[in-house]
Amino acid sequence: MKKHCVELNQTGQFSQFFLDYLNEKEQLKPFYAHSPKIESFKEAINAKNFSSGQRSTLVASLRSQYKGLELGEITEANIESLANEKTFTVTTGHQLNLFTGPLYFIYKIVSTINLARKLKSNYPEFHFVPVYWMASEDHDFDEINYFKLDGKKYQWKSNQTGAVGDFELDESFKAFLKTISFAPDFFKEAYSSSITLAVAVRKYVHFLFAKEGLLILDGNDQELKRSFSKVILEELIQHTPFAKATQNSEKLASLGYKSQIFPREINFFYLVKGIRERIEKTENGYAVLNTDLRFSESEIRELVEQHPERFSPNVVLRPLYQEMILPNLAYLGGPAEVIYWLQLKGIFDHFKVPFPVLLPRNFGLILDKKIQKKIEQIGWDHSDIFQDYETWKRQFVLAESSMDIKLEKQKETLASIFDQTGSKAAELEPSLKNAFEAGKVRSLKILEQMSVKLRKAEETRLRIHLERGAVIRDFTLPGGSPQERVVNMMQFYLDNPGLIEDLLDCFDPLDFRMMVLEL
Repeated sequence: MKKHCVELNQTGQFSQFFLDYLNEKEQLKPFYAHSPKIESFKEAINAKNFSSGQRSTLVASLRSQYKGLELGEITEANIESLANEKTFTVTTGHQLNLFTGPLYFIYKIVSTINLARKLKSNYPEFHFVPVYWMASEDHDFDEINYFKLDGKKYQWKSNQTGAVGDFELDESFKAFLKTISFAPDFFKEAYSSSITLAVAVRKYVHFLFAKEGLLILDGNDQELKRSFSKVILEELIQHTPFAKATQNSEKLASLGYKSQIFPREINFFYLVKGIRERIEKTENGYAVLNTDLRFSESEIRELVEQHPERFSPNVVLRPLYQEMILPNLAYLGGPAEVIYWLQLKGIFDHFKVPFPVLLPRNFGLILDKKIQKKIEQIGWDHSDIFQDYETWKRQFVLAESSMDIKLEKQKETLASIFDQTGSKAAELEPSLKNAFEAGKVRSLKILEQMSVKLRKAEETRLRIHLERGAVIRDFTLPGGSPQERVVNMMQFYLDNPGLIEDLLDCFDPLDFRMMVLEL
């Protein structure tokens, strides 16, 4: 696999907010703790205070979560290493998309694994473990119940509700699985041997990445949530995170940066089997929306004490939860993920939790040989791939036309004739000037219509070249979205089982450019 790099600002795919963060714009520095570079990790290591008790709880939870799964030496060693004060994690997280969903799911994990490797090389006295945080508590099933392959959408439809990680792989899923006969056996085995979606995702991610040392963590865990109970209580009673996140969001807005997330007074859901609904404050205590569940303040306090697992943090508090239960140094995410963390630093400061290094995952565009040939035929370089197709099309047709299809000279000549003649005619009869002006407008409209016809004729003559450009656009921007956000890994994995190894070789977690990869 060959790699070519394109600057992110040449792709048109990233917000100025995100680019300003990567460029370490001065006005954004108060909203994060460490610059996104390798030198920052020494500071992050020194800032992280993770007790032996926290480490013991984490190790015990991981062993429980991996129960029944063959660990392998590397996984076993990495879990055990977390008990050691010189071991730290680097983490990414994502929803439980079917069959991994879009390509960037894979890119996130590959970037995280490579970061752990790079840190080990730079700081050999420490050990670094890559972690995938399963968003098993998410309840937006419509976001994860499908994947796209070769332009076709494969979707599982289910009436189940609540956290998607608890969704049972029932008869409807078994029927859906039969339609994916082309899937590699490890996917089929993971799904067919699992009761719930979370278990299946753990199995196939473990298959793909266990040999790289990746650990898979499910935050939906009673003992891990117990470590978070003080935050849960303060949020329910005092709503401090809401105030802190709102304050930072308003400061960012004053600098011209739009909020990515919107904090609520209470940033927790009530979570039990089949239910993940928002908790709201009422005059008499607390209510769980769309249910009959009501609690007084004393009852909610008791519930937090006895069943912390029933409180599921939303996007505002999930980052804090993650950093409190992991000896974590960095979070790797997509552009929107990275910058929404900047709204949250006040929450971290309030609870005295170290803020991690924020890094973007690697960004990639994979080109198969057919597309590479079309790019060569059309004469584009790698940055040209990201240009707007319609803009290129207009410019190309204009440049390659056999005549001036805009008829600019003809329009100038015609306008001049009407203007000069109209001026002379006005000496005979003043009203004729308006008549000639109206005639000029009509005539120029006719020439404009002829210009459109000429353009269409030239587009027909240049059809093959234009079609090549359209094919490239549809391959790299399927449905108008970047390839990595749409296409499933199987589009390339089925023909190249070494895809992940190739990505591990090509990606660099501290190279903030678009990687154009040629198969």
